[in-house]
Formats: sequence, C-alpha cells, structure tokens
Amino acid sequence: MIEHIVLFKLKDTATDEQVEAMVAALAGLRSAVPGIVDLSVGKNFSERGQGFGIGLVVRFENREALDAYIPHPAHRGCVDQFVKPIAADLIVADYKIG
Repeated sequence: MIEHIVLFKLKDTATDEQVEAMVAALAGLRSAVPGIVDLSVGKNFSERGQGFGIGLVVRFENREALDAYIPHPAHRGCVDQFVKPIAADLIVADYKIG
C-alpha cells in the first residue's frame, strides 16, 4: 500500500466557507477515485503546524492507484475548483507501507 500525505498552507484571504468547501471536496475523493483504501482530511489544530492549516492522508492500494489518482478528473476538478483558489503552498510525502 501507499500512503499519500499532503499539508496545505492557506492564503490569508481564504474564508471559512472556502475552507469548509475544500475539506468536503477532498473528502469526497474517497468515493470518486478507484484504488483509494482510506482517506482522512481535516483542519490542523496543532500549534506546531508552521502555517499548514489542512492535512490530507490518502491510502492507496498500490503505486499504480496513486499514479492514476493524480490525473483523475475528480482529483483535477477538486484541485482546480477548491484547492488552488485558497492554497498558498503545500507539501507532499508519498511512501510505501506494509
């Protein structure tokens, strides 16, 4: 299995409504993209978050599922409509588990 972790730093101009919509859209990817075993997303409440306000963890069946996720229309639509307008920066880590 593959673990895909993304931390999002949001723009200062991001509204609460935009943040909620982004979290909901990311959560919806679980049922929209084949090969996802588990997905969790939420607002970071840690004081050590260095400005990264949203965390996303997606577990994939294998590397091929991760590779198919990136260009998948549901993922691309989510990124274009909900993430890009309010994300100032992000960091990604992908690694094999199990």
